Amino acid sequence: MPVRAIAAVLDGFAAPFAHLPLTFDDPGPGEVLVRVAAAPFCSTDWMGWRAMRGKRPPVVLGHTLVGTVERAGDGVDAAAGKRVLVAGTPQCDDCFYCGIGRPDQCSILLDSGDPTVARLDDGREVRAAGGVGAYATHALVSASQVHALPDGLPFETAALTGCGVSTAYGAVEYIAEVRPGQSVAVFGLGHLGLFAVQAAASAGAARVIGIDVHPGRRARALTMGASHVIDAGDDNAVEVVRDLTGGRGADAVIEAAGPEYVARQAVEAARRAGTIVLTGVAHSAHAVLTLPQLAMTVHGKRVLGCQNGQLTPRRDLPRWLGMLERGEIDTQGIVSHAYSLDELDLAARRSLALDDITGLVVPEGPAGAAELLSDNTA
Repeated sequence: MPVRAIAAVLDGFAAPFAHLPLTFDDPGPGEVLVRVAAAPFCSTDWMGWRAMRGKRPPVVLGHTLVGTVERAGDGVDAAAGKRVLVAGTPQCDDCFYCGIGRPDQCSILLDSGDPTVARLDDGREVRAAGGVGAYATHALVSASQVHALPDGLPFETAALTGCGVSTAYGAVEYIAEVRPGQSVAVFGLGHLGLFAVQAAASAGAARVIGIDVHPGRRARALTMGASHVIDAGDDNAVEVVRDLTGGRGADAVIEAAGPEYVARQAVEAARRAGTIVLTGVAHSAHAVLTLPQLAMTVHGKRVLGCQNGQLTPRRDLPRWLGMLERGEIDTQGIVSHAYSLDELDLAARRSLALDDITGLVVPEGPAGAAELLSDNTA
């Protein structure tokens, strides 16, 4: 039986979102229909809004969400009412990349394009960004993206797992392989950078250095495990990182800002034979990185990319959700504001202007998130 829903549809790039009714068919084999409770608004989404991520309107943005199962297709063990996280990265276990232990590169996500999931009243088909399409009252998703939530974990906290937590903790644990006693520099203290600060501190890093232009974000980093912070606007960040690390540079550098010049700074701030993890994406679809050749050859620095923390979803997401439930990952202050669906244009503008650390989209209204969001600022 078809399900009627409301979505904030991207019907034209850089235009106001269209709040439209749409119709989902019953989930097919291997599919799940989820009622959306909350979804973070990420820089990935405003880049999609600005035609920088290859999206094809009409499309519903939002690449991770939490909610409850409404219906499940054949072959899916997911009872109605079950609380779930829908991750932006699937794990199909069938494609080449899952077969070599790299589900972060799963073909469902990176080779198949955004799937068609619903139709508008005028008959047009609507796609779902990343196979999720979170900015709606409902989402039709692959069961390979669905993970059970702990009963005691609030939706507003769990919503941060499938993007910020997974990318940051994976970058620190799996890609940089940070060990106790090492030094870590984090360029950019948005939601991803602040979680990276926490992950580095949790890994036992002796020095965790946060770099950002925003004083509020630097102050927040100090409460989340940073031992030092640097004003990227006034200080020579590379030189300060070297001064704080015995003149060598940091053992590991996490770049979580985006602009090309910050990627170069990240390489320069790492010691010889250090590791640089690039997680940011520039504000241009045609950005090209230019890196110092000597650092890459004679100095033996490793520069590694990061798609969602190089995670293995079924292994890692339950562990990180458990850490959130136990309070081992601090989300206080990461979410700046909650938005209803009809406020998505405001969420996009505030994200683009860096006024939010993270905006939380709550389709049925943000009142339930009020306590979590009290006194949070970017």
